[in-house]
Amino acid sequence: MESAIDRAGLLIAWHDHLALSLRRSPHTVRAYHKTAVRLLDALPPGQDWASLARLDAPRLRQHLAERRADGLVNTSAARELSALKAFLAFARAQAGLPDAAPPRLRGPRVKKGLPRPISPDDAVALAEMVSEEAAPWIAARDRAVLLLLYGAGLRIAEALALPASVLPLGERLTVTGKGGRQRVIALLPVVRDAVADYAGQVPWPLARDEPLFRGAKGGPLSPGMVQRAMARARVALGLPATATPHALRHSFATHLLGAGADLRSLQELLGHASLSSTQIYTRVDAATLLDAYRNAHPRERGE
Repeated sequence: MESAIDRAGLLIAWHDHLALSLRRSPHTVRAYHKTAVRLLDALPPGQDWASLARLDAPRLRQHLAERRADGLVNTSAARELSALKAFLAFARAQAGLPDAAPPRLRGPRVKKGLPRPISPDDAVALAEMVSEEAAPWIAARDRAVLLLLYGAGLRIAEALALPASVLPLGERLTVTGKGGRQRVIALLPVVRDAVADYAGQVPWPLARDEPLFRGAKGGPLSPGMVQRAMARARVALGLPATATPHALRHSFATHLLGAGADLRSLQELLGHASLSSTQIYTRVDAATLLDAYRNAHPRERGE
């Protein structure tokens, strides 16, 4: 394959590989694209696929050390290294060297924390609170989005990517998640009613091939707007900073597991490619039970 290509061509090819071939989420595409930009900024001009494929470990360690000097914490450094490895693997493939040995790089150790679920009462209270702090149709919109996250376990990107063609909602909803994987989710009546309430109030026409959820000016609703609405509600309710939109999805999983759902069913509902991603919720549920025991047992309370 021809390796001579300008910088813009390198980045376009990398972006299209992520977005079109691998079908990564928009967030991942942006993050991995920025990682490639930073690497190219740190290298002499005129890089092509072959020169990128020949980058050695000392040069890459130097680049990563410079990034750490900019204040990159362990979790961000680990993600940066993962994105760099993916970009350089793509470079080797483009240069016709897919079997070349990659540079040996070891990332920082990152302690995996448990997801922080929200109690059922708090999850419902958050959805109701956003309804009190905005124009009626926007309040209905935000409530519908939050109930989709908690009541159906959607990722925020999945909820905001829903087209208006899903209306009217039935008892089942087909969702396209990471990697283009589709799953079917059962919808509670309260979730269907919330979405219908929003659809009946939104002032913009909902063409079938356009996004279901709209911003104040009629464009697609951004994740940041949902995050800000939830942050305001979280503060008003006195909930911790861990009460984020994604925490509602964690809560959906944790509460289903606590109610007796099996891991395989939960894996399908969440759209996890690997069961290991779902198994973390068994640790969350055990931790929740232990907290309840400590708070309730007389000996733990010092009685």
